[in-house]
Amino acid sequence: MTGLVEALTTLGYGFASALVPVVNAEAYAVVAGHRTGHLVILVVVLAFGQTAGKLVLFEAARHGTGRLTRRLTRRSRTGRAQARAARWTEPMQRWLSRRRTGLPTVFLSAAVGLPPLALVSLAAGAANLRAPEFALVCFAGRLLRFAALVLPAALL
Repeated sequence: MTGLVEALTTLGYGFASALVPVVNAEAYAVVAGHRTGHLVILVVVLAFGQTAGKLVLFEAARHGTGRLTRRLTRRSRTGRAQARAARWTEPMQRWLSRRRTGLPTVFLSAAVGLPPLALVSLAAGAANLRAPEFALVCFAGRLLRFAALVLPAALL
């Protein structure tokens, strides 16, 4: 495979894995890292694709928050379900809307995987975290994660 085709495949796989949970970017990184000699390009392109996909989730949550809330309140006949949802969403939105707590949470999620980055992306978008900051921190965390996965595979 040529370098360009390999990079485009990696980019597409990273983007798809950000949106479809059964497409595993970590497994792809390990396998591709063992087969290719372009490790730096692999890590950067895979992290870029993942970040682009997570930005889609982030923006969907940012622009769709009001519609989802209205739909959920119409469906719940009692206020109990609404109160239960508010008990979790309000503190999480406050936590992620602050730069000093939201950005480290996004970085930790991107680098370690806990809490799941897909959920953090949605919550950060709903909390109105700044998109460029989210993207930069998410990219840095994904770079660290994929580099940590690819390096041992490359050394084998």
